[in-house]
Amino acid sequence: MPTEVKKKVSDFVNKCYSESIKRKGEVALMNEKKYLKWYDKVFYGMGDLASNCFSVVIGSFVMVYMTTEMGMDSGIIGTLMLITKLLDGVSDVFFGNLIDRTHTKMGKARPWMFWSTFPLGILLVLSFMIPNVGTVAQYAYFMIIYILFNAVCYTANNIAYSTLPALITKNTEERVQLGTIRYVFAFIAVMVVSGSVMQIAGAVGWQATAIGFAIFAVIVNTLSCLLVKELPEEAMAAEREAAEKEKAESAGLLETFQLLIKNKFYLCILGIYICFYTGTGLLGGLGAYYTQYSLGNVNLMAQFSIANNMPTILGLFFVPVIVKKFGIYRTNLTGMSLSVLVGIPLIWAGLTGNITILVVCLALRCMCSAPLMGTLGAVIAQIAAYVHKKENVHIEGSMYSCSSMGIKLGGGIGSAACGWLLKLVGFNGTLEVQSAATNMGISIAYCVIPVVLFAVIALFCKGLNVEKAIGELD
Repeated sequence: MPTEVKKKVSDFVNKCYSESIKRKGEVALMNEKKYLKWYDKVFYGMGDLASNCFSVVIGSFVMVYMTTEMGMDSGIIGTLMLITKLLDGVSDVFFGNLIDRTHTKMGKARPWMFWSTFPLGILLVLSFMIPNVGTVAQYAYFMIIYILFNAVCYTANNIAYSTLPALITKNTEERVQLGTIRYVFAFIAVMVVSGSVMQIAGAVGWQATAIGFAIFAVIVNTLSCLLVKELPEEAMAAEREAAEKEKAESAGLLETFQLLIKNKFYLCILGIYICFYTGTGLLGGLGAYYTQYSLGNVNLMAQFSIANNMPTILGLFFVPVIVKKFGIYRTNLTGMSLSVLVGIPLIWAGLTGNITILVVCLALRCMCSAPLMGTLGAVIAQIAAYVHKKENVHIEGSMYSCSSMGIKLGGGIGSAACGWLLKLVGFNGTLEVQSAATNMGISIAYCVIPVVLFAVIALFCKGLNVEKAIGELD
């Protein structure tokens, strides 16, 4: 998302769906027992609304605060962010294991989701309260707060939240619906927060802004956690037994690693995730600088936020119909190719300051890339099925790890690149007006680099004809 916004949802949703079709058939899927009411699904979705309030505020705006308010070096900040993201990836495994071993009256995941939200709110506020001490101490302060926020509290909260669908219902269709609802709430949060923070901060200051969003996110996350109930552990016994049976047929660590690095499809998916979330990190991190300095109107952030998010939500409604008619491979390749073509007028509009065409092109690019976002999980499931058919081993969990790894690496690179690029173009946060060369450098970074990354993604999509590869094994 920014930071971790678009993660998990599509992957988890499509995995559940593909596995259900494979094992039970469509008729059995429709006849499964229902566990959730409509409001239970809404309560669950609220959790991602809160989660993305936390992540977008700190992921997209803490660098703006530190460079413009505190006058700190963007290059150093970017490097520290990248280091933190690498630590974040290691903590995923640690907290996943802790949740598996948790047994309380609240359940397995909900305790972690509940107790992590309060320190998240505190750390969000502290991120925008850097003390006026020595420069080295300021960077150390930021590093400690950022690590505690991302690698500890946010990871614990988000992994627990991502685990909940498997613990609150055994109905595959309901798990699919939970993923869809979560996706909608996530995009709403990204859109609203990205479009409003700069205006609010300009009116009441960074600290008051952080406090306001922190209180809102803590309240919403707490309500989501308390209103959603996990099933009794004995009700999940059959699923655990099936999982253990499948685990016995899984490949070992070394064998899995060898299978992955030799699998061109896995490498393509990993490349897609890294490029996509690097671009997302750049757009989220540089948006405030581009609108405020290059365009001279920070209020444009609201329009850009809508253009970068709403079309994706709308586009997802049409994805199932398009995929049914043309298939996943043709849909994704065509969509990403069109998104690259749209990038040509987008670059022109962005560099010349034509706001109308720029907003239209941003919206069209998001609309064209929506099928990829909606089908990546299904593609990963196809690749896992291909490996199982070819090698007779299960590596589903390892296949899905590429999404987490790609998001962590891409988000880290994107955040770091924002700082490095600002340093490269000579940005000085203590100046109200930047030089013409600096403004042009920011414009190029915001408008051109994401288009290049989308072109690389399109090339990766060209190598993802998994359906054909599976057919050749028959």
